[in-house]
Amino acid sequence: VLFFQIVHILNMTSAKIVSFLLHPEESLHSLQNRIEFETGISTGNQELLLETGICLDPRKPASQCVIDGVRGWDSYMVYLFDKSKTVYDGPFASRSLSDCVNYIVQDSKIQLPIPQLRKVWAEAVHYVIGLKEDYSRLFQGQRAAMLSLLRYNANLIKMKNNMVSASQQLKAKLEFFQQSIRLDLERYSDQMAYGISSEKMLKAWKEMEEKASQCAQAEDIGYLDEQIMALHTEIVELQKSPYARRQGEVMENLEQRAIDLYKQLKTRPPDHAYSDSTDMVKIIVQTVQSQDRVLKELFGHLSKLLGCKQKIIDLLPEIEVALNNIKEADNSVMQMQGKRQREIWHLLKIACTQSSSRSLVSSSLEGTASTPAATWLPQSSSGNAAPHPLSSLAAPEDGENFADVIQENVNYLELFSSILQEVRQEQSCMMVS
Repeated sequence: VLFFQIVHILNMTSAKIVSFLLHPEESLHSLQNRIEFETGISTGNQELLLETGICLDPRKPASQCVIDGVRGWDSYMVYLFDKSKTVYDGPFASRSLSDCVNYIVQDSKIQLPIPQLRKVWAEAVHYVIGLKEDYSRLFQGQRAAMLSLLRYNANLIKMKNNMVSASQQLKAKLEFFQQSIRLDLERYSDQMAYGISSEKMLKAWKEMEEKASQCAQAEDIGYLDEQIMALHTEIVELQKSPYARRQGEVMENLEQRAIDLYKQLKTRPPDHAYSDSTDMVKIIVQTVQSQDRVLKELFGHLSKLLGCKQKIIDLLPEIEVALNNIKEADNSVMQMQGKRQREIWHLLKIACTQSSSRSLVSSSLEGTASTPAATWLPQSSSGNAAPHPLSSLAAPEDGENFADVIQENVNYLELFSSILQEVRQEQSCMMVS
């Protein structure tokens, strides 16, 4: 046996209710097609909210609209909003009068027999109660919109916090990187006269310094932060607004007055007496006027809620872009830091290799030449050893075989040339990287 359910959709753009009989296996998309046919709101612009502010899940069947077990199966309402609109201003016509109630409204002083008057007033009381219930349902729809807005706002705050945290981390890394590269450039300049130099590497480091300054632009999220804070203030004000609370007290009082008036009429004996409907019509008119006022306030407040929600929807992609820019800048800084550190260690390796080669040549010469001052490397004007090609040899002492000395030094020259060639290759590789 298939059990069908009924779902009631309150169209917040027209203040009208449309009801549908649901097949147990019907999809939400199928229901939305039916809603489009009845309301003219396309499926892409439909936003269906439960009274908790939760949007219906398109992956679940349409039966998610009906919640069993807590209240009557037909007492739940789904609230339909048009996402293409942020201003809901009506006009929203009150429910229509029945013929007999319209009869006394047109002429409240007309005299009717008491039995007939009871029937007319019973319908009048039902009409007044209906006006109040119409407002209550629309107010519940406004409340669902507020709860939905707060859910969007919570997501906005979460994304904003992630963005601020990422921006602060990027700022700290940039400060560290910029201080480090400035120090490296200073130290590099100091050692160029007597150490290792590379114009290509120096240019690359200066480009890194400039690129780091460009990366700093990504951490500037002040303009987004200001918009979010202004929006947050606006939402708080909307929550504090008196229109965020139920405004139906006047209508409830009029409802009670209409019920009491009908009860008084029922106590009158059903004789041949006649009476007019002046008091009841006065209540009907006041209820309609009260409903017009509270609905105008309600939809004005609802439009502000939907405007804030649209602002959040527009802001979320901007925050996502800013967050991606921050992450890209962060990755760029870390890559530059790693590249510079690898280059520094490569320079250190070259310096150590040169130092080892100098020691090797110097110790070899000391073992073959009797004069301690004999050296392969001349002294620079500052007294520090500088990389320099081989230029001279010390003369051997008497008694040594000159040909043997020459041959041995030629061997050492070939060895040293080989070492220098390896160093140049490593420097070339470093510059390419």
